[in-house]
Amino acid sequence: MAAMLVPELGVRDWARSRWFYVEALGFAVKYERPEEGFSYLTLGAAELMIDQIGVGRDFVSLPRGAALGQGMNLQIEVVDVAPILAGATQFGAPIVLPLEDKWYRIDSSEGGNRQFAVADPDGYVLRFFQDLGQRVLVIPPAGC
Repeated sequence: MAAMLVPELGVRDWARSRWFYVEALGFAVKYERPEEGFSYLTLGAAELMIDQIGVGRDFVSLPRGAALGQGMNLQIEVVDVAPILAGATQFGAPIVLPLEDKWYRIDSSEGGNRQFAVADPDGYVLRFFQDLGQRVLVIPPAGC
């Protein structure tokens, strides 16, 4: 079954972004059109596209020098965050959120994520997480 949502990230330098996603983070190329500066990438069940601005077809018009990726945080579930963090660190990518175990309330339980976030060459934030499962929500007594 095809993914129901596939983000397409406009990038300034397709070759650099492709290298970052494939070599540093471990994405695979499903298919691409280098002449258009376009790649369709996968990592496990996650899918995303990168497309060089100004080459081929652009869906968004941006002024030259406009900031990319601001306000965007793409959460990507993986089996193990460790090798992805190692690749990002080796590449020297900005780690926006250091590795942490974080529990989020979900109604009367909590879901756990081991996660970190990294910025790609254009400033898009990728938050990789592995599932730590669920646990009963413990609410501290009042006054504690």
